[in-house]
Amino acid sequence: MNDCLPGFGRHRGYPPRYGWLRKVYDALLQDPAALRRPDATVVLGVGKSMVPSMAFWSQAFGLATRNGQGLVPTDRARWLLDDETGADPYLELDASLWLLHWWLVSARPCHVPTWRYLFGYSPLSRSSRTETQGRLAAAAEAAGLRTPASSVLVSDIACLVSMYAPGDRSAANIEDELSNPFRTLHLLDPEPPADRMADRSHLVVLRRTAGRHCPAPVQVYASLDFAARIAGPGVGSISLARLASDSLGPGRLLLIGTADLRRALHQIADRHGGLAVVESGDGQETLVYSCPPALLAVDVLAGAYPSLRPTTSRVAEKGSSPSRP
Repeated sequence: MNDCLPGFGRHRGYPPRYGWLRKVYDALLQDPAALRRPDATVVLGVGKSMVPSMAFWSQAFGLATRNGQGLVPTDRARWLLDDETGADPYLELDASLWLLHWWLVSARPCHVPTWRYLFGYSPLSRSSRTETQGRLAAAAEAAGLRTPASSVLVSDIACLVSMYAPGDRSAANIEDELSNPFRTLHLLDPEPPADRMADRSHLVVLRRTAGRHCPAPVQVYASLDFAARIAGPGVGSISLARLASDSLGPGRLLLIGTADLRRALHQIADRHGGLAVVESGDGQETLVYSCPPALLAVDVLAGAYPSLRPTTSRVAEKGSSPSRP
């Protein structure tokens, strides 16, 4: 948690709901102080307690940043949400949810230390709420952070499970299901004990193979994004083993198995001149990139968005610099 902000529970108990990120983006385009105005609940169409949660999530995903007392949309937000040129203004594609998840848990600094720990560092695929609380408290202490109160960690774990784990499909919960878009990624499984069916945060169960459904362009984007941070901004290479197993790499944070990540890298490299997957004499595979990885990542990511494909230039072929998400 060394590169996480020292804050737990800042989501106020609400996971990001359908339409929230778009509503905040539109409001901030009109007024950086929109979320601080007395009529913010009217502008956003939500209850008073949800407004600070919406502000938090917009910053946690990197879609808004502080500007004095207000918030302004980032270049990333414009790349994704702009009405005319945005890749997916209404977040209709699963690729956007996978991308947002990557931005959330890989961010530096990371706004959600519980999320970062669970996906990147937890040694267990299945753990009880009590075990998870204990490990989180120990991780915070090891990073020099103030140990969160037990009630705050309970809220964090419950919010995380509510965000990602599918609920039951009963009519009573259909609205809850529809309002939590990240559940479609199935990164977590709900496994409450038989006598406590309402307590979906009792067990936290990671689906270690969930990332196989992540679109190949997003997997490779995350790989190049990670390489840019770890290996530097210039041309170079990074091993498949590190991409798959590093605590902050796409394999761990996106729950992608080595075989699935290898398949995605080969698929994109086969049709992109700036990438190659090379096997060494000892059988180790390496992703080699002949362009700055941050620029190449943006170019690769466009493959997941039909609206961008006709106009996005090929970095490897033309040396241009597309807008960066």
